[in-house]
Amino acid sequence: MTPDPMTFQPATPIAVVARTLAERGISGAPVVDAQGALLGMITEGDLLRRIAAPADAPKSWVAGLFSPAARQADHFARTHGQTAGDVMTRGAVTAEEETPIDKLAHAMEERNIRRIPVLRDGRLVGIVSRADLIRALLQPAEHLSADAPDERIRRELVGRMKDQPWIDAFAIFPEVENGVVIFHGYCRNDAVLRALPVLAETIPGVKGVRVMVENQSLRMSEA
Repeated sequence: MTPDPMTFQPATPIAVVARTLAERGISGAPVVDAQGALLGMITEGDLLRRIAAPADAPKSWVAGLFSPAARQADHFARTHGQTAGDVMTRGAVTAEEETPIDKLAHAMEERNIRRIPVLRDGRLVGIVSRADLIRALLQPAEHLSADAPDERIRRELVGRMKDQPWIDAFAIFPEVENGVVIFHGYCRNDAVLRALPVLAETIPGVKGVRVMVENQSLRMSEA
């Protein structure tokens, strides 16, 4: 994760949020209170919703009857608000420092989000982005030297995965233990799950392959 990420206070004006995101080259950030407790996330999508509000067609009074007042009020506040607290998305997906990266990838893919705040005792301590997951994928395991057999297999496999457009590198992570390749992560496509072992078995030294999704073994191939 990225520790001590940039944050906004709920009273931060929308103009300041937009300028800061643009200058920093990021697409979103947490909104926290004075004690560091997470209140929500504000993203480019929230700002675009705010900008597009004037173009919304007014709903008929009949349609309004079938939309709860609380939902209508929330939509109005988010599309006409002047501060980060007004516009932010509440109920953000969060993680703890011990959350496995495959669970983070699963949440990002399922919710179509780019970053997840990391909390400790309810307070924000960091944020994990898709870029952070990719960096973790490319880093060798600390207990292996770069020329160890398992690490050589893993590095070669990662390189081959990057060349395959059908592999979602945000959600599939390989490890190697005693020559056995273990894929962790999340994938909805059965064809990808069938192809992963085939790809791994083309690497010299691979003794077996296991494909794991949410800790459930979907296929095992032993050489």
